[in-house]
Amino acid sequence: MRRFIHFWAGLLAGALVVLCTGPAAQAEPGYRDYLDLPVVNGVGLVGGGLNPALPLDLSQLRAALDEARAAGVAPRRYATLLQQYWLVVATGNADIDLAGWDPARGVAANANTFTQVYVNYLRLATAHPEFYWAGLAGLAGGSFASGFFDMGDIGTAIDATGIHALGGAVADLLRGTPAAVADALPADPRLLVLAGPRLTGDDLTWYRIRLMVMQKHIFLDQVPMHEAYAAGGLPAVEEMYRAGILDDNARLAWQSLAAGGAAGYGDALVRMTDREQNQIVADQWDETATGRGAMGRVMTYVSTLVGKAAVPGVRAPGVFAPITLTAEVDGRPATLRTTLPDFDWADRDDRWHYIIGDLLPRYAELRNDPARAAAVLAEPFPDKLARGRMVPRLPDMLADLSDGWQLAW
Repeated sequence: MRRFIHFWAGLLAGALVVLCTGPAAQAEPGYRDYLDLPVVNGVGLVGGGLNPALPLDLSQLRAALDEARAAGVAPRRYATLLQQYWLVVATGNADIDLAGWDPARGVAANANTFTQVYVNYLRLATAHPEFYWAGLAGLAGGSFASGFFDMGDIGTAIDATGIHALGGAVADLLRGTPAAVADALPADPRLLVLAGPRLTGDDLTWYRIRLMVMQKHIFLDQVPMHEAYAAGGLPAVEEMYRAGILDDNARLAWQSLAAGGAAGYGDALVRMTDREQNQIVADQWDETATGRGAMGRVMTYVSTLVGKAAVPGVRAPGVFAPITLTAEVDGRPATLRTTLPDFDWADRDDRWHYIIGDLLPRYAELRNDPARAAAVLAEPFPDKLARGRMVPRLPDMLADLSDGWQLAW
């Protein structure tokens, strides 16, 4: 009997605890679990969102975000939740599986997503003609993607058709150049000649994964703010600024874009490109150029040598800034003009000089002709991709390299 009484007394006490505490626990706002979370995957090294504690379901993110706003929580406390929300919006609109977007899984697992990123940039630029940066990312990305897939096609036969062929062509030209002039050649083309023949398929795989990580890093940073502005205008961007997601430069970019006109759109383009190249991936390019011993630098220089953005009128890097050497040979001055670029895309100052000196001005000219810009942006991405491929271009590239190598006395 005593045990029976104790049982019911315990059961009653438990019921009272549930009655007293249950409703309060159920009413606890779910957003509290998502406050003050750090961004742990902002570079995009692995699949999923910015923090594994956050859901990838858009409705759950939106509900938590609305609760945090209604409760008057400071934006900086729900910054990662806010950024994750717009990231999920961005990948949903881009038809990209955020959970499966993992560069570490390799090229084959990410090939479709790699292409889809640039398709999405062109989609954004077509739907929002004022999004100049998105249009440039789509056009330049076509060339970037062409090189990416070229590396996969060349694979183990690279010594016959690709980087080895370029290095061999440079070596042949150097053999026909007076030693006094050839000795003045900068380090990058020398490295291509000396180390290029040792490049392996494993080196290329490493480099392609590096490119995929940088591509994802740019998307994670830039596309969510574009989707926020498209959905909510400047107030949505201002919330990201108050949360600390955007800095003063990015905020000014969106204010310029909202102001409109050629000056406003142009200022936004420069600021967003500056953020992309000098903030988002600058360190990653530094690390890539120094990776795999000499091979990282060989691959970044080859990317510079063969790269040319699919923007009408833009010059190839070797035309924009060719290596020109002058030396005394047999008592006479001799000048060698090459078609090799006098810089490496991985070097931030030289990269920025090329961007603002040629790429952005040519793109601005294109955007000043809305009908032409619309036609260029509307070209199917597979066509852009095919035109930029290196393998079919290789014979012409080698011919241009030889024809452009001029020694004057």
